Formats: sequence, structure tokens, C-alpha cells
Amino acid sequence: MDFEYTPEQIQLRKAVREFAEAEIAPHVMEWDEAQTFPLEVIRKLGRLGYMGAIFPEELGGAGMGYIEYSIIIEELSRVDGSVGIIVAAHTSLCSNHIFKMGSEEQRQRNLPKLATGEWLGCWSLTEPEAGSDAAGTRTHAELLDGGEWVLNGSKTFTTNAHYADVCVAMAVTDRAAAQHGISAFLIEKGTPGFRLGKKENKLGLRASATGEVIFENCRLPQSQLLGKLNDGFVASLKVLDGGRISIAALSIGMAQGAYDAALKYSKLRKQFGRPISEFQAIQHKLVDMAVDIDAARLLNYRAASMLDRGMRVTRESAMAKLFASEAAVRIAGEAVQIHGGYGFIKDYPVEKFYRDVKLCTIGEGTSEIQRLVIARQLLKS
Repeated sequence: MDFEYTPEQIQLRKAVREFAEAEIAPHVMEWDEAQTFPLEVIRKLGRLGYMGAIFPEELGGAGMGYIEYSIIIEELSRVDGSVGIIVAAHTSLCSNHIFKMGSEEQRQRNLPKLATGEWLGCWSLTEPEAGSDAAGTRTHAELLDGGEWVLNGSKTFTTNAHYADVCVAMAVTDRAAAQHGISAFLIEKGTPGFRLGKKENKLGLRASATGEVIFENCRLPQSQLLGKLNDGFVASLKVLDGGRISIAALSIGMAQGAYDAALKYSKLRKQFGRPISEFQAIQHKLVDMAVDIDAARLLNYRAASMLDRGMRVTRESAMAKLFASEAAVRIAGEAVQIHGGYGFIKDYPVEKFYRDVKLCTIGEGTSEIQRLVIARQLLKS
């Protein structure tokens, strides 16, 4: 695949990088240590159009494509993966589910607020007993005679849960139909019977809030059913195709940040009377890191370009997510190694990248699940 950035894409990368360096970089370690959710920065990103990059302008979005969206996530994550994952979960999961599957009324009510950052969104699929086996969902929705839905159950590992204004959640609506009996619902903050549970204390991405949402006789009008009845699981798989592009971009951004830090350090750190960048062992590490980043980026831009053209990208997005996430873990590890003992110290950024990147091999489908998805696509073809 040949790839060349347009002048607009080059300018976008420059603008997002400048914002991230000015508004995010000075606070990264402070936010990480205190688990501070950077809500004001998220609002600013919304005002700049970055929270609704992939949605049309008439719905409050910026009218960009998935390559531009990937650039935004990359540049934010290059400085702080926590900000990258907040934007990714909000945009490609919650907001995109509404955009792809919602009625015109649901789009008009929710997307202008979500795309401009006035509202923050979360997306709840995973449950304590339904992780990789998302079809094992137990949260249940029952339609009462009066026309209301009643939701009962709980979701876990929901990014943005404690700060979201609207939640898209999956619930069983036909127990006999397995995965073909799951529907999606829109639940706004403050809805009776909808509350937040535990906020997780995480290894990495600590400025991003991850936690439980709980439904206890949560009553919703029929208008809050999102998409077709019993089509929620199938819809979720389509949403995840785009979501995996964003996790690949998150991986690439953090890998780039770790590589940049390692390259800079290798030129400054002297041993045996010369910079360690002059030693072949270090050069080989830097080369492998750079090659992995380029390969991951091209895989992801292939998937992004195809999605922008309306093509199905189940295989391509899974490949991009699998390779980028595993490459990012390798790159962050090598960045720590290049720093030696200083890589283990919080005064240097690579220890945080090392903690943060591991999530990318787990979230939105583990590496093992990506391999199953890819194998299924290969065998079908």
C-alpha cells in the first residue's frame, strides 16, 4: 500500500501535536499519580472538533475520515495514552454506535452534544462473566405492558463511565436467541435506576476512568432502544471494526512516544566515553522499533482508508489492532531497556508508556480474540 499524507493531514498532525505538548504534557505525571480525569482538556478537544472527528458537520462533527481520526488519537497518545483512550471510547464506540444505528431523532438529540464535547459518552458491553465471550451477556431488559423497558444487571471495564453523560449498553431482550437476542439501549446520566459502581484502580492509563455501571429496575421509554430489537450484538461487532482502528492508533501513538524518548535518551546518555546511540546493540533496537511503528501505521491506515470508502474491514482492523498493540508492548519494553535503570524511574516517561501500552493487547478484544477473528475471515475467503 502506497501512502502519502495530504497537506491537510500534515497540518492536522502538527496542530494536535502542538495542543498535546502545550495542554497535556505538563500534567501527565501529575494526572497519572492522582488518577485525575482531565475533563477540561476533553472539553477543549471538543471545541476544536476532535471529539467528533468522524461525524458529519450537520451533526456537530468535523467531517473527517478515519485516517484523520487515527492521526488525532496517535498524537494525543504520543503524549498521554489516557487522553487518547478517553477520546477513542467516546468517539468510535459510544458516539459511533449512535451514528451508525440510531434513529434520526436519536442522532439529532445526542450527536451534536457528543461531537462538540459538551457531553461525554461511554459504551458498555463487558460484564464480570462476559468478557471475551460477549455473547454471554446477562444484563436483561424486559418490555412492560405499558411500553417501558426495564433494565437489570451490571457492566464492568467501561471507559469514561464515571464522567459520561450518556451510556450505550447492551442487554438481553430474548434469552432463547443467544447472541441474536441482545439489544442496545441509550441511557442518560441521572436516569432513575442507573448508577455507577466501583472505579477501578489500574496499572496504567490511570487518568482515564474505568469502572462499573449498574442497572437496578432502570426504566426507559421505547425510544431509548438503539437500533433494531435483538440486533445489538451484531451491531456491536460492526462498531468494534472501527473501534479497533482507534486502539491501533492508540498503540501507535504510545509506541511513537516511547521510541522518541528512547532515541533522544540514546543520543544524550554516554557510556565508555561516547553516546550509547553509537553502539550497534542500541542501534538495532532503535531500528526494530522504527520498523514496527511504520508497519503498524501502514496496517492501520489501510483499514482506515478502506472504512472511509465504505468497505468492510473486519479482517484488516483486527490485523492492525493485533500487530500495533503487540508491537507497542515490545517497543515500550525496549525503550525501558535503552534507558537502563533510569527506565524504571518515574522521572523518565518510558516507565509510564510501559505500563500504559499493555491495555492495548486486551481492550476491544484481546490478542487471542483478534487471532480468532482474523482466522475466521481467512478461512471464509
